[in-house]
Amino acid sequence: MAQTTGRLHGAVALVTGASSGIGEATAQALAAQGAAVALVARRAERLQRLADQITQQGGRALAIESDVTDNTQAQAAIARAAAELGRLDIVVNNAGVMLLGPIEDAPLEEWQRMVALNVSGLLYVAHAALPHLLKAAEGDPRGVADLVNISSVAGRMPRLGSGVYNLTKFGVGAFSESLRQEVTTRHVRVSLVEPGAVKTELTSHLRPEIQAQTQQRFANMERLEAEDIADAIAYIVTRPRHMAINEMLIRPTEQEL
Repeated sequence: MAQTTGRLHGAVALVTGASSGIGEATAQALAAQGAAVALVARRAERLQRLADQITQQGGRALAIESDVTDNTQAQAAIARAAAELGRLDIVVNNAGVMLLGPIEDAPLEEWQRMVALNVSGLLYVAHAALPHLLKAAEGDPRGVADLVNISSVAGRMPRLGSGVYNLTKFGVGAFSESLRQEVTTRHVRVSLVEPGAVKTELTSHLRPEIQAQTQQRFANMERLEAEDIADAIAYIVTRPRHMAINEMLIRPTEQEL
């Protein structure tokens, strides 16, 4: 349940990909810490159900239907969140897609989808949000702001069958570290979260034969829950002003690679 006495009371957070999985769980976790939460994704009905749930639990939430692969929509989502909720202190760049498979004879549309969402969408949101985050870091309630980019274990370890997904997530890591160096002295913290295998809808977008291979790979593994990653994100953004968690790799205990 959202608590007005939480560590994020008075702060406003925005979460992309908030209609399911890690994004949904993160929105709930940040609301439970007292933040007002802007929920951004393409599936409006799911967003509104989540917003209603947060509101019924005593929190404050705003559902924003948006496709962040379109820069105009990404900018509009950030602007609306800041205007209607009053400010923007925390942004969780979570929206992403994982389309695995061999590079040879791969459908180019899959590559284009991953680059558009995992890279361009993340960049558009970060670019639009940064002025708001810099402003929020200058004063109350926290004197610090947070941009959390969700990458993957695939962002630090290339693996057979995930070449272009690896490319996008390695890019997220490089961008995050460069931006961190640029704004950290102004108390905007840039954090990178790299989940391993998590039970979400991410694998549902795979081609049937690739999905079967992926399910077999993780069949005997106790995978992470979306709430595990949300808990880590809440930990990152509730640290004291002088402390930054720059990078966090989170894998199931049983996951080797």
